Amino acid sequence: MSRLDDLAITLQRAVWQRRVRSWEHDASPGLARVVAAVLEHADLRADHHVVDLGCGSGQVTLPAAQIARHVHGVDISPAMVTRLLERASHEGLTNVTAEARPLERLALAPHSVDVIVSNYVLHHLSDRAKAELVRRARQWLKPGGRLVIGDMMLGRGHSAEDRAIIAAKVRAFARRGPAGYWRIAKNFVRYLARLQEKPISRDRWVRLLLEAGFLEVTVVPVVAEAAVVLGTAPR
Repeated sequence: MSRLDDLAITLQRAVWQRRVRSWEHDASPGLARVVAAVLEHADLRADHHVVDLGCGSGQVTLPAAQIARHVHGVDISPAMVTRLLERASHEGLTNVTAEARPLERLALAPHSVDVIVSNYVLHHLSDRAKAELVRRARQWLKPGGRLVIGDMMLGRGHSAEDRAIIAAKVRAFARRGPAGYWRIAKNFVRYLARLQEKPISRDRWVRLLLEAGFLEVTVVPVVAEAAVVLGTAPR
């Protein structure tokens, strides 16, 4: 990994160390719908071993653990991992483990996982890191295993679909008045500079999964800019 990669990891860890409580309490209703869609398309069973990439404080991990045999959460923030384990203990879930580790440095045994999920995390990775993580996920999955990614899926505004999504978001923020105008300006700068958020389009996600060797690759739109992409490892 380059020094730029190391710097990006350090900055992301600092951001998410501070956002544990706000992430739990201030998440949008739309995000809850993405969580529900990820869980639905994961199609979990009682014998599954699951890995949650970018688990946060457990929005996907904990519901998944109520179904699957074991769920392992991975997050860049030690504070998020601590909070996840606290919540799992409070809910009496003994089948949850977690580690604080950047996804770019995660190593799992080949063919050891039934389902890999991720929710609203991978747009923080560079495009190169996204592609590499998808390739490694393909190696970690058992034959017939499933990768399910819920995320912001938005290109650079070149397509009509991108422009429609951006226009809808601008209108929604504008209706909030001065606070909304500030969000428009802030998000516009972040979107152009790709500082914290580096989303890619649904089509590009499909290509990443196909290039990694996944089969039955499908995109399911959820809300506004968010969608779920899923694929199956060859049997």
